[in-house]
Amino acid sequence: MLGPPVTLLGLFAAIAWSPVRAQQSQLPPSSWPHAYPGMPNGDYGPEWQGYFEVTESFPNVTWELPHSYAGNIGVQREGHPNNTLFFWAFEKQNGSLTADNNDPWAIWLNGGPGSASTLGLIYENGPIHIAPDYSAYQNNYSWNSLADYIWIDQPVGTGWSTADQAGFVQDEDQMGADFMGFLENLVKVFPSLKTRPLYLTGESYAGTYIPYITKAYFGLSDPPVNLAKIAIGDGTLGSAETYELLPTPYTLQTYPQLIGYDPEVYDWFKEQTHLCGYDLNLTYPQDGHFPVLQAVNPTDEAQSNSFHLKKRDTVRSKRELLQKGRERYSVADVPRALRKRDLTGRANGTIDPWYGCYTYDAMIDYALNYSYPWSQNDHDYNGFDVYDVPDALNPEVPLDGSVFYNDPRSVAALHAPTSNPWIGEQLYPFLGGQDYQDPSVEPMAFLTDLASNATARNVSIVIYSGNDDTLVSHRGSEVVIQNTTFGGIQGFTRKPSTPWYDDAGAFAGIVHQERNWTFVLIKGAGHLVADNNPTSALVLLREFILGSNQTGLVTNASGTVSVLGGENTTLAQDVLPGQDGIFVGSGTTQSTYTYPSATLAAWQDFIVTATATVTGSAGVHIPTTSDNGGNAERPGILLVMGCLFLAVLVW
Repeated sequence: MLGPPVTLLGLFAAIAWSPVRAQQSQLPPSSWPHAYPGMPNGDYGPEWQGYFEVTESFPNVTWELPHSYAGNIGVQREGHPNNTLFFWAFEKQNGSLTADNNDPWAIWLNGGPGSASTLGLIYENGPIHIAPDYSAYQNNYSWNSLADYIWIDQPVGTGWSTADQAGFVQDEDQMGADFMGFLENLVKVFPSLKTRPLYLTGESYAGTYIPYITKAYFGLSDPPVNLAKIAIGDGTLGSAETYELLPTPYTLQTYPQLIGYDPEVYDWFKEQTHLCGYDLNLTYPQDGHFPVLQAVNPTDEAQSNSFHLKKRDTVRSKRELLQKGRERYSVADVPRALRKRDLTGRANGTIDPWYGCYTYDAMIDYALNYSYPWSQNDHDYNGFDVYDVPDALNPEVPLDGSVFYNDPRSVAALHAPTSNPWIGEQLYPFLGGQDYQDPSVEPMAFLTDLASNATARNVSIVIYSGNDDTLVSHRGSEVVIQNTTFGGIQGFTRKPSTPWYDDAGAFAGIVHQERNWTFVLIKGAGHLVADNNPTSALVLLREFILGSNQTGLVTNASGTVSVLGGENTTLAQDVLPGQDGIFVGSGTTQSTYTYPSATLAAWQDFIVTATATVTGSAGVHIPTTSDNGGNAERPGILLVMGCLFLAVLVW
């Protein structure tokens, strides 16, 4: 029986289990791989290629797919023989995965924790995409068009990966060890992968996974693969305060529509940001490390009792955030007058007792209560997309990966387990954490050590962000970079300000490169870059991840510092303005709402003074915020959710 339809809420399918339920019942049941006819006996080896080869057809797929392999491979954890990771590998060219060559290959990971990478395959960067009516269509921007690409469901027990009931990972270190065990077996099946350069890529909570996997890799004297580069998109590299709360005023500068272009409301957020210690000063290079940020809880008794923020919940998915939003607005003991708080004129030099330092929560509240078009949803969090601000569609398009994956034809074709159905997103139970939460420290805490090993091993690092993402904003990623020492210097020495362009010659964002680190900001994309802006995402992959495009690279020739591609002072700001238009409609874009031109002009006059914006120079066309970047209609980008207390996240 199919579960309820869901949307690209992180590209999430139905939640079958959560740590909250686990406190009242058992952990998810054990699962194990299925032995299909023809499975070889003994250890993994090249003879397994024929077993994993995908030869059967898929529902609604009417075109010829690239040659692929799929199935479950063990992670070699002692005492847990059923712990496996599920993979689906697509070749760049027929035979390229099994050929003896030195071409690059890549891995894609989604986050969660508990989100299946195979869900990202069919909604983001794989060759198959699923439409709202559950039909399939070809993705012309699939990432396997540039390299052999493998989508892997992990940690064990995620998606179609299997785990004994007592075999879920304890923490991120065990996750990294499992991944190394999987890779050791994978290269036995595909021997050329051991020496070919590996590009490890992922997004969101993979911003935690990938650093821990890389840490495990560096800890091995003879690692199973040849890691060349890691690339993390909109990733949870820092604490929740760093990636979620600190960036709020920068989000409001990017999309002032969220506060109706109201200067007084902006002043409130700016003051709260200062009082909470979130207004960190980024210098180039960075002078000293940033303090540890800790959000101050609300002191208002009604708020504290209603939101339970004295023990802030860790939220793992947009579906969970949606549920918490619904609970919040159904709290009977909180009068509507308190829930609808006009922030105009409230700046008074003290931390707000209602919100404490949860400025992100305040931003969503204000938009839902006062700012058109979100205020028309009657507190319906489905109309607020924390991953993609311009998308205010409500209701969202029902998109459900389980319809495709749990079809018996897909199960058989992919040699998938039959002991458990495919689940696109669940709340992952870390066995070593309180209430099954991830007990591991955020990667920012050890990133300098990781960077030193990366420099010694010649492993490059790419961090990229969609400009329209609010939940894991690029500002948080920039803070992490400036807090990290790499190549003997802390942070970048120059502020990112070099434009890059897509294949049509259109401005695509900002790029900066120093000492084997690259930062890329993508215009017209939110949290799910490859879904929101597939054309720019493919250029990003080709030029800056798999390729060696030097645009934005800082060079020093005989003491003269220069940046390839130039530096533009208009781009050397803390914010790249978003688009003016907000997409409105039911399931698809039916109109685009833009505030009156007088409102936009008044805001521009205000914000120039409020942020001391430096005027730009000539030489590059920077599209105005009225440019929609070709995204006039985006019926499938409905990662809608609102939230109140967000902490770890999603995808």
